Amino acid sequence: MGERLFLYDDLLNAKTRFVSFMGDNSRYDLAIISTDRFYGKQIVLDLQSSHFAIIGSDDLEEEGYIEHVFKLSEEEAAELISFLHEVV
Repeated sequence: MGERLFLYDDLLNAKTRFVSFMGDNSRYDLAIISTDRFYGKQIVLDLQSSHFAIIGSDDLEEEGYIEHVFKLSEEEAAELISFLHEVV
């Protein structure tokens, strides 16, 4: 094996919020990670499906993005988007 080429190897402090809530259509178990990286966006992990994305308020406005990333129906995505507007 050749020499490993690191693009970056940083150690950061992060704040993680664990949230679980019931919507009308589904249950949501999330971990929301905030760091100084990603230009103010947060890493949102769906703990049930193992899907995740780096999300900012602009991503919440992009039609179909949340449905695609988290593999949700339109109704489920609307519930998640409504919550994420409060925290992102």
